[in-house]
Amino acid sequence: MDELSKCGSGILEALNTRVYGNATNTLVLSHGFGVDQTVWQFIIPVLACYFKVVVYDLVFSPNVSPKLYDPKRYSHNFSAYAEDLICILDQLHVKETVFIGHSMSAMIGCIAATKRPQLFQHLILLNGSPRYLDAQHYEGGFSEQDLNAILTNLQRNFSAWAHELAPRAIGVNNSEAIAKFEGSLARMKPEIALDVAKTVFLGDNRRFLQNVRMRSTIIQPEKDIFVPLSVPRYMKKKLHAQLITLGISGHFPQLTAYALLLRVIKNLLLLNSN
Repeated sequence: MDELSKCGSGILEALNTRVYGNATNTLVLSHGFGVDQTVWQFIIPVLACYFKVVVYDLVFSPNVSPKLYDPKRYSHNFSAYAEDLICILDQLHVKETVFIGHSMSAMIGCIAATKRPQLFQHLILLNGSPRYLDAQHYEGGFSEQDLNAILTNLQRNFSAWAHELAPRAIGVNNSEAIAKFEGSLARMKPEIALDVAKTVFLGDNRRFLQNVRMRSTIIQPEKDIFVPLSVPRYMKKKLHAQLITLGISGHFPQLTAYALLLRVIKNLLLLNSN
């Protein structure tokens, strides 16, 4: 289980690291809970025309050996995930990146950027949240009762939970995207899914935001069952970031509004339109 805690070249194969394109500059795409690197399938071909695009699977992904998921290492916060990201970049001999992190990977990128700031030129944070639980002077979107219900239902009947969650998370009538998310969720081992869900939903990563020093951009759909607009507005203040609000619904714009997302990313990174 400690294989990933000792950074070595084996991490590239263990986390299914792939590199697309042969441009000089590197762009990293890091996915969120319940999916894998294929969530980026619609935007990789375009971005690979401009960047060397690195994708990988987080350790809980159903494509990764479950033996590599160590609850003692990954349950407390996202620091171990950030260490895995840094290790991958080191093994690929990457010196500087544009990082796009979706959902929990938005905060994984922020934490990694506080550990090794020279690796990150620009953080693009998609549907991210540092804390889901409401607190004093902070609206995370969920009460303690809400989160307990989510975790209880997951533990009680994982497949039913995944089936009910998928269309609500996708947020639009897109049967292909719903099936993809539900299918990916259902392939996770329930005990790992529960452990990761607890880390995500019960964690508080707000303290890391003030230590992020590089350029940061937040991209957030107007309606997202996991992330109310109060959250990216909070992140904007703490990060001194640009906030781009998309007039769409759902937690997975890279699946349901990828053409719009690509336009936003290309404008941000000053890429030409052809």
